[in-house]
Amino acid sequence: MGIGPTDNHDDIRASSRRNSVSSQLAPELERLESSLRDKSEVATIVDRDSNDRESISSPSKEKDVIYVEFKENDPRNPFHFSPLKKWTITITICAYTGMTAACAATFATGAPSMIRDLGCSDLAAAAGVGIYPFGFGLAPLFLASFSEEFGRTPIYLISITIFWLCFLATALSKNIAMVLFFRFLSGAAGSTGSTMVGGSLADIWATSERGLPMSIFGLAAIMSTGLGPVIAGWIEANPKLEWRWIQWLHFITTGVLVLLMMVVLKETRGSVILAKEARRLRKQTGDERYQPLVKPPNLKQLIWISATRPLYLLFTESVVASFSLWVGFAWGVLYGLIQSVGPVFKTVYGFGPGESGSVFATLCIGAIIGTLLNSYQERLYQRYVKVKGPEARLFAAMVAGILLPIGCFIYAWTCNREIHWIAPCIGIIIIILGIYTIYAAVFNYLADCYLTYASSALAGQSLCRNMAGAAFPMFTNQMYNRLTYKWASSLFGFIAAALAVIPFVLFFWGPKIRARSRFARKMAALEEARTL
Repeated sequence: MGIGPTDNHDDIRASSRRNSVSSQLAPELERLESSLRDKSEVATIVDRDSNDRESISSPSKEKDVIYVEFKENDPRNPFHFSPLKKWTITITICAYTGMTAACAATFATGAPSMIRDLGCSDLAAAAGVGIYPFGFGLAPLFLASFSEEFGRTPIYLISITIFWLCFLATALSKNIAMVLFFRFLSGAAGSTGSTMVGGSLADIWATSERGLPMSIFGLAAIMSTGLGPVIAGWIEANPKLEWRWIQWLHFITTGVLVLLMMVVLKETRGSVILAKEARRLRKQTGDERYQPLVKPPNLKQLIWISATRPLYLLFTESVVASFSLWVGFAWGVLYGLIQSVGPVFKTVYGFGPGESGSVFATLCIGAIIGTLLNSYQERLYQRYVKVKGPEARLFAAMVAGILLPIGCFIYAWTCNREIHWIAPCIGIIIIILGIYTIYAAVFNYLADCYLTYASSALAGQSLCRNMAGAAFPMFTNQMYNRLTYKWASSLFGFIAAALAVIPFVLFFWGPKIRARSRFARKMAALEEARTL
């Protein structure tokens, strides 16, 4: 949840400075910056100062081309939207994030009645939990590029409409095959509620202003994962409602959000706004010389880069690979909890669907504590960034590395009829606190390390994370049945303890590891050209 990173409008001035060094590197820098937007769930951290994001004059003429740029304090520039407009957009798209997160978790809550009604197996129901993050992970490799060509708003409206209609189709499904198909489709469509929201926030908020909006984004994702099952549990407990009405409730609430987004969303992608303005001027004047300063890149090239570069970084960069492994495991534990909490508390404590769903309130508590810890991490970062560089992002991550296995062991060894149910709930809170902090650290650290390549690095970890979220529910119940609740959760704890060394290794030896990276060396050269 430390949420998402990428560059945004800075390309408006990417061609403005030239010298002996930058003349060689600037063309590559411009190409990279214009092609690497919006490639992952959170692609919004890498940026430059807000003063560098707007052009001073409009238009300027060079080589018989009239470049359309933002004027100083131009109200069309998303950075100069009014505070009311910025917050309206922020709250609306974060609500979309919350909807997609809640959908991930509520399905498992309604699984018992669905299994009975559709006559499917427990494994098929578990596949319904896992296939959602599968779609969530794959779709951004291809969908993210389209916002470069068409803008963010059309992609939001199309994707949330598909997401909304999938609830209708799921509620009316007659067999498990239909349910699984529409779960995959809803995951693919709903992925924009994560991958593009971070980018939209970076479109409208300067770096110094972005802390609170980003915290709301992260909080919406984690809290909704817990809040959704709390409500769904009591719907499942009512024999007149059950699993179909969980889907109907999603359909109703998402429908309201669809209408709201149609009314309040404005385009926030600066390059798309300028491209539209250039088209308008060409049509109005008949002068074909009007062009946006940075033209949208070739869509086919964008899709190719989106689909391949994240995989390349994932398998060749040790920093990306290690952090992706760590956050992937943490996300797998989260989806394992989603799948296991109901059976564990039903079997051990005799909880019904409503009470079991209420246990997910612990996710909300863990997310709130994680937000507070992350705010302290930000203060540490500001204090030590000049000394430690990107590794200043890892103070809280080292704490999370210790917290996650501790939470797993508490959850494992307190699930006992002789121990009050509040004890395993405390374990879950600690687990979620660790997962939230790891999530935040991964996004911020990779963004700081890879800069222009950050969106691809983050897309790689996002793919790894969501694939783990898809896989873990498929074996969680079997693992708990064979190993018992104590040893199954303990196994998670042992693995978490082994992976806890990752932030410590990177904190102390991260600069040396990055020095061996071809990408890191190239980024250092590009940064030198950027500042000249």
